[in-house]
This record gives sequence, structure tokens and C-alpha cells, in this order.
Amino acid sequence: MAKIRLGIPKGSLQDATISLFAAAGFKIYANGRSYFPSTDDAELECMLIRAQEMARYVEQGVLDAGLTGLDWVVESGLHVQTVADLIYAKQSRGKVRWVLAVPEDSPFQRAEDLAGKIVATELVEVTKKYFASKNVNVKVDFSWGATEVKPPMLADAIVEVTETGSSLRANRLRIIDTVLESNTQLIANTKAWTDAGKREKIENVALMLLGAITAQGRVGLMLNVRRDDLDQVLGVLPALNSPTVSALSDPNWVAVNTILEESVVRDVMPKLKAANATGIVEYPLNKVVM
Repeated sequence: MAKIRLGIPKGSLQDATISLFAAAGFKIYANGRSYFPSTDDAELECMLIRAQEMARYVEQGVLDAGLTGLDWVVESGLHVQTVADLIYAKQSRGKVRWVLAVPEDSPFQRAEDLAGKIVATELVEVTKKYFASKNVNVKVDFSWGATEVKPPMLADAIVEVTETGSSLRANRLRIIDTVLESNTQLIANTKAWTDAGKREKIENVALMLLGAITAQGRVGLMLNVRRDDLDQVLGVLPALNSPTVSALSDPNWVAVNTILEESVVRDVMPKLKAANATGIVEYPLNKVVM
């Protein structure tokens, strides 16, 4: 099997990414001083790279594959192979948004109101295309960071990434539009993707990462029930797919196995008990491969 050079995003996504790999079965050991984490997989060589630069090094072939945001792939304009969408972020399992925001007390209500104004952002090219699509002429300034503090003195508006909007609200900013939705992606170098050995390894890593993401926030549930009561038990279960029903040694009884969101277990279990289910067992999940 070919060895894969894999880029891990350094910065805000680093800890969440390493935790995701651990859940997927890959241990990555990052030393605070080193940009080359060790792993327990002899077929993986990892390197910490800023998400903003990942597409460039993957496109050039310095890395065979890497994890970065869709936003930075679009911003770069480079040609890489998208392997998998990995819906996770540093605080949640959802996507992030790049939003157009203005001071709370400003008169601006729409992107069109910003004609002739200054917009600060790190996502320069995407922002330019956004305003061009609306035929609105603005000056887009690159922001090196702390973008939320720039209005109104240094910019009239900003385009900034957010998960919850809390940082924008804390800086008295108001969202007026979404410029781009983004999520983490596993991307690959196009030449590496045509190498059968490398492609198989990259696809296997993607499979395990997706399995770990699917398992997040879900648990398994198994129980026994009389055949006569099976329909009412199945009516209670909000299954990920159809529950598995297996015969037991007693022909009058069956075993039911299913997967559901952990948040609903506290409501479902009493209903299952009331529907005459017995031996109800909840168990944790590490990976769910669909």
C-alpha cells in the first residue's frame, strides 16, 4: 500500500480534526513545537498546514491529500479532487457561514446599500464575486484578523465566518446576508487520485472519517419484544434506517436492534417499556458506515 502525505489543518480546526481521526481509529500525536505529527498508521505521514494554504500544497502535489474548508478551496480557485464532505466544525457538527455583517446601528440593510463602501474580509476573491454578482461596486480590503473590530472606523462592513453568530453579536454587528456556506472537505491531489494504491488508502480514510461523523450524537438500542407487540414497538422507534429484527430461540419473541439520536433516548425508552419491550439496552457507537 502506498504511503500518503496528509495535511491536517493547523489552527482552529486542529483539535477537532485530531479528535475526529481518533474516533475514526487513527491516532495522531501532535507536538506543540513540530509541524509533523506522528501517527499509529505506517501508511500516513501528517503535516500541519493552515487551512487557507491547504489547497495550494495539495494541488502542487506536496501533499497527496488534506483537510480544509470548502471556502478556502473556492477562494484559491485551484483544481483539486473533492473526496468527501466532512460536516464538522470546531464547536458543532454543522456547517459554518461566511456572512455579510454591518454595525447594529448602521443604516445598511442589503448588500446593495454598500455601493462605494469598504468591506473587510479574509475571503477576498469570494467576496468580490459575491458583490459582482449583484452589480454592486465596493472596495474589498484583505483583513489579517480581528475582522469583527474593524467596523465602523476601518470598514463599513465585513464578510466573516461564523458558527453561532455569538462573536458578531458581542461586537455589536448585525448579519444582513450569507455569502457562502462551508464545511470541511477531504481533498486530494489529482495525480495521487489516479494512483490506484493511493486512491484506495485515501478512500479508506474517508470511509472511516465519515463513519465517525455519522456516529456522533447517536447510540445503538437493542431490546426484546413479543411478536404480538412488535408493531407497536416499531411505531415508537425513530430509526436511522429500518430496525433490524432477529428471531430468538423462543419463536414468540424477537430481538430489535436500531440506531437513533442520543437526545431522544430519554423520551423513547419509557415509550418502549410501555409498549411491552424488555431487556432494553443502550450502547455507544464509534463508527456507523452507511
